[in-house]
Amino acid sequence: MFNTSNESSDSSDSGSPHALTAYGWDGGWADAFAPYAAQGLVPGRVVRVDRGLCDVVTPSGTVRADTELVTPRDPMRIVCTGDWAAVDAEGDPAYVRTLLPRRTALVRSTSSKRSDGQVLAANADHAVIAVSLAAELDLGRVERFTALAWESGAQPLLVLTKADLVSDPAALAHLVSDTGTAAPGVRVLPVSSATGEGLDELRALLASGTSVLLGQSGAGKSTLTNALVGRAVQDVHAIRDSDGKGRHTTTTRDLLSLPTGGVLIDTPGLRGVGLWDAEGGVAQAFAEIEELAERCRFPDCAHRAEPGCAVLAAIDDGSLPERRLESYRKLLRENERLAARTDARLRAEMRRDWKQRQALGRHMMERKRGPMRKP
Repeated sequence: MFNTSNESSDSSDSGSPHALTAYGWDGGWADAFAPYAAQGLVPGRVVRVDRGLCDVVTPSGTVRADTELVTPRDPMRIVCTGDWAAVDAEGDPAYVRTLLPRRTALVRSTSSKRSDGQVLAANADHAVIAVSLAAELDLGRVERFTALAWESGAQPLLVLTKADLVSDPAALAHLVSDTGTAAPGVRVLPVSSATGEGLDELRALLASGTSVLLGQSGAGKSTLTNALVGRAVQDVHAIRDSDGKGRHTTTTRDLLSLPTGGVLIDTPGLRGVGLWDAEGGVAQAFAEIEELAERCRFPDCAHRAEPGCAVLAAIDDGSLPERRLESYRKLLRENERLAARTDARLRAEMRRDWKQRQALGRHMMERKRGPMRKP
């Protein structure tokens, strides 16, 4: 059974939804849950999901619940860590009866060959993107993760881990500045789990609400999680010296209570991050290009060779790095291709459903007419 440090402190309030305050319960969730209270269900937050079962923290403690009753065809509606649920806690196991509407959802494309979305975490207020300074800084990946975070509805925060490996303060400041140019409007914080640098500031930033921790394998997420929680809740493995990459030390998405307040969802390392229906997130991640585009002479300017293009003018005068424009185009093309595949899939599903209804109609008509008689 999954337990957290806050459960004992809430024992005086056991049996009341207020026992869930430490996990993000508020008046909005109470209003959304109200119709289910009359049915004898209890509110709870999903803290872990695996193999059709999930751990749900409720006012009376954490229960193991079956998700079979809410398993949909749509992968976007599958129970996910961070979800708020209405739970039938009487049986063994308990059952999740329904999910409350999500406020935010961190979604990526499942693979390059499919058009489904995969929800990585639900109802997060902050998306903490871990970027390791043990490897060469990849600004394109920073932009991709930032677009993913903006699209979710959460506030992104970039954490440069293993800052102790950069001994020169000027070099570290330069890395922070470069990262900031790839993520306008996003705070960049260098952190070292080894020396404690930046940890107090990070704890203060995450002390309220729900945060989800993202990053590649080897980015130091498990070590950072242990430092924030104050105990070893995740295994830590060494990274490869050849490329700075690590193994997946975190294999599930766990919602963990932080001793300084707030909760943290740790996620497995992401080797690839495909965007899913993320046009808004891309626009926010490249806000300066979107702003420049509004000053172009033509509203449909492609920013390639058109006269009066404000974006190209910014590249010419050095105020906009050309790399940023290329990255912007790349993510937009990727998102457009995914949208086209999604539309094609929906059209195929409509055609299949239409053929099934047509076949059923013929079958019912034949039954109504009865067997054909030979003359």
